[in-house]
Amino acid sequence: MIAIIDYGMGNKYSVFNALKYLGIDCVITNKKEEIKKCDRIILPGVGAFGAAMEVLENSGLKQILDEEVIKEAKPFLGICLGMQLVAEHGYEKGHFKGLGWIKGEVIKLETNESNLKVPHVGWNDISIENSTPLLEGLSKEKAFYFVHSYVFKPEDKNEIIAVCNYGQVFTAALQKDNIFITQFHPEKSQKNGLAILENFSNWRG
Repeated sequence: MIAIIDYGMGNKYSVFNALKYLGIDCVITNKKEEIKKCDRIILPGVGAFGAAMEVLENSGLKQILDEEVIKEAKPFLGICLGMQLVAEHGYEKGHFKGLGWIKGEVIKLETNESNLKVPHVGWNDISIENSTPLLEGLSKEKAFYFVHSYVFKPEDKNEIIAVCNYGQVFTAALQKDNIFITQFHPEKSQKNGLAILENFSNWRG
């Protein structure tokens, strides 16, 4: 069973529908006991870094996630904002502390090209940097759907498993131990995205 964390900042129903389409058991929840019963966790998200962290802290979800993901080492998937919140620091409209699970910071996406708009919205190819079972079974054209204005810059480049080029090269996916995070939206990325969600449902972390 996969717990999709409900903290009022995300595309939880899109993730739920994609998993149900694949026949994967899942539940949308913010309840500690339900989360503890699940063997995998997805943190989706669309919105501002600081506001999201405030919700996680004030609701007690940060403590629950720390226990289940870090202490219990359950496989974890962070999507878009859910990816960024894993960082130590975020600089969206101020300076905010993140979950701090992976060393790095979330900074503004700078394209260096006047014809490329920010936020980055739409389909782009990713390039796989390191092999992982989570990215197996993808089509030759590795296109995924993005919606974001900020990017995760990890301290350890070896943790990056895929990048995307949108005026600059940025981290598209990263894996550390039982933590897998993507800047793109698997639940909106058709066959490639569904392949990743299915891989995650079988991943032991």
